[in-house]
Amino acid sequence: MSYQPLASDDPEEQMKTYGSIDTTPASSPTALLGESFLVEDAATDADNPFLDAETADYWRQVYDNCQYECRHAFNPKLTWSAQEEKELVRKLDWKVCLWACVMFFGLQVDRGNLSQAVSDNMLGDLGLDTDDYNYGNSIFLVSFLFAELPSQLISKAVGPDRWIPMQMVLWSLVAISQCALTGRLSFLVTRSLLGFLEGGFIPDLVLWLSYFYTSRELPIRLSYFWTTLSVTGIVTSLLAFVLLHLRGFLGWEGWRWLFLVEGSITLGVGVASFFMMPASAVQTKTWFRPEGWFSEREESIVVNRVLRDDPSKGDMHNRQALTPRRLWEALKDYDLWPLYAIGLCAFVPQSPPKTYLTLTLRSLGFSTFSTNLLTIPADLMHIVNLLLLTRLSEWLNERSLVAVIQSLWTLPCIIALRFWGGVFEDKWGTYAIIMTLLSYPYCHAILVGWCSKNSNNVGTRTVSAALYNMSVQAGNVYAAYIYRDDDKPLYRRGNTTLIAINLVSILVFLLTKLYYVRRNKQKEQIWNALSEEQQVEYRKMTKLQGSRRLDFRFAH
Repeated sequence: MSYQPLASDDPEEQMKTYGSIDTTPASSPTALLGESFLVEDAATDADNPFLDAETADYWRQVYDNCQYECRHAFNPKLTWSAQEEKELVRKLDWKVCLWACVMFFGLQVDRGNLSQAVSDNMLGDLGLDTDDYNYGNSIFLVSFLFAELPSQLISKAVGPDRWIPMQMVLWSLVAISQCALTGRLSFLVTRSLLGFLEGGFIPDLVLWLSYFYTSRELPIRLSYFWTTLSVTGIVTSLLAFVLLHLRGFLGWEGWRWLFLVEGSITLGVGVASFFMMPASAVQTKTWFRPEGWFSEREESIVVNRVLRDDPSKGDMHNRQALTPRRLWEALKDYDLWPLYAIGLCAFVPQSPPKTYLTLTLRSLGFSTFSTNLLTIPADLMHIVNLLLLTRLSEWLNERSLVAVIQSLWTLPCIIALRFWGGVFEDKWGTYAIIMTLLSYPYCHAILVGWCSKNSNNVGTRTVSAALYNMSVQAGNVYAAYIYRDDDKPLYRRGNTTLIAINLVSILVFLLTKLYYVRRNKQKEQIWNALSEEQQVEYRKMTKLQGSRRLDFRFAH
């Protein structure tokens, strides 16, 4: 049977073309674009898909054709010790991951301080009610959602190292301007502007991190990334405790000082980011950093370990815009749609209780200042559970069955919140239920890394990161309307809705697992029907990219 270039990427059509001979999992060819290696192991032959000369030549041509910025460092024969790699990853964590966390801190400061501001009677000062609050949150999320994909396209064209700092500076100026809010219109306008300018920041930053880390390492670094969310909550709660005491100083309410000071913090981080984000591992030397971050050997190790984990990371250079055709191919990649479905529903159940946390605590009789301090325990537990969940996923090399623990955690908490009879009679009991709910193990880092790995292509990865985040924001838009003014203070109807969505999210996690298992079996059947020569010819001749390739296996 001779090799025929595929006319279709549909699995049924491929089955008709190649038939079915063997369903035994393929060996090294199937690992071409899949399995990564652990930091604790040295670079071994099993980790290197480029040992086959024809495969190495094919990818070298790909890197040369697209002018990949690290192509001069590509070396299929390069070896290094486990200790070298361990020390290098530690350096990456200090140079790359740490600053990513600092930038995310800047995002979360301005994205999360509204709930602290409303604890200082911001709504009353501006003549707003809780429906206006919901509307403002919705406008922010919709604006954020629609900015996701355009932001990613801009980032891919000009480079995330340039676009991310620009974003931060622009949205920090809007965040600062909130200190001059006068009423409903100005509140809604600033909410919209913040959404447009912050939209795309997270997938932009994930794209930048993927230049330095393997697919196995990325979820752990993203867990540090989202740990910053909880750390920010703790820091800003303490800062709010101080700033809200300034009510009356110079005739301003405390929440105005909150917006001014915290927006200024983000502005400082944004300006510094112009100097802290190199474009790639081989571009760290500049006029203000003449020695760079890495030696020539370290640069080679960073580049080759990433390419051996996923050769497709070099199929575009980092300032190459997506063509309309590549954008369309990425958009119609239906194998990633199950992950978007997870994003759409998995984070809805905990969103309204989180958004309304400070308002709920105030309604229970806690003071403005006690309310901000009482949010800290959930943030602390959130950090611990997030790190444990992500580590468990890495240890087991399992995504769906580990990530579903988030939904299994929140379900009994929401049921308890729905049927709890002593909401106001036992305020500490109500507080305990809410704190347990909001301490849930956050699976977002696992899902973002999962989406990145299953994209298997820089162009697809760029788009899928935005689409996944858009699905999360779409879920949050809906979540903003679950707790309504006519359902307060117990929100019985809203919590019933959250229970139903929680059950749906559990089902979607399990169905996604089954879907990817089935798709991998389909690919195995077709791939194993080819001879070794046909497999080599396929890798050289196929025009299919990303997850459509027969020699790629989905993570699940």
